[in-house]
Amino acid sequence: MTATYEDILYEVKDGVATITINRPDKYNAFRAQTCEELIHAFQSAGWDRAVGVIVLTGAGNKAFCTGGDQSAHEGQYDGRGVIGLPLEELQAIIRNVPKPVIAKVRGYSIGGGNVLALLCDLTIAAESARFGQVGPKVGSVDPGFGTAYMARVIGDKRAREVWYLCRQYSAAEAVQMGMANKAVPDDELDAEVARWCAEILEKSPTALALAKKSFNAETAHITGISALGLHAVGLFYGTEESQEGVRAFQEKRKPKFRD
Repeated sequence: MTATYEDILYEVKDGVATITINRPDKYNAFRAQTCEELIHAFQSAGWDRAVGVIVLTGAGNKAFCTGGDQSAHEGQYDGRGVIGLPLEELQAIIRNVPKPVIAKVRGYSIGGGNVLALLCDLTIAAESARFGQVGPKVGSVDPGFGTAYMARVIGDKRAREVWYLCRQYSAAEAVQMGMANKAVPDDELDAEVARWCAEILEKSPTALALAKKSFNAETAHITGISALGLHAVGLFYGTEESQEGVRAFQEKRKPKFRD
């Protein structure tokens, strides 16, 4: 059965499943429905024998993904709530799907979107890409994979810098710190990702699945940290401090957290 999606695009061609967040007018920010559709698409690709590698990307040139859609955030997100089951499930399936997942990044990879790119097995970036976290600027944080796993990937000191300062990093800087595998000119990104996919498709799918599972085993405990942390963030969203962050973002002003 072919699913009909509203927020994403899904295509399988020559062994590659491409999942595209299709909300360019929102800089590919996700709402709860987006997460539900992404979960379904990853499940479809993960168990399709015709698929050997999965590419996650964003529509247009402005953004890969900029995290949770703040217009759907009034104390909590819409639907089941992005902070909660859908986001936990989405992060889990990117890690657990038995195929390599490549993040193809153009433009902004920010906030929760940057965490999704981090969780992908490989990240190929256009030179236009900008990576970073914004949670503490808007009264939020990812106290699981976004922090604990990031520290494993890029180092504890650098991960703290990313979260405490909320700066943006170029594609070249992301490669240097280990947040991305390679940066290429924007007009070469599609071809570069296709080359990486072609090389992966030549490899044993069972060996790749076993390798991915064994890589994940070393950080499997972060799943529990993430579940606890995201539940706490759900409670945090109901506080005046967090809501001030959202109001300031929407009003395009600096938040007054300490008032």
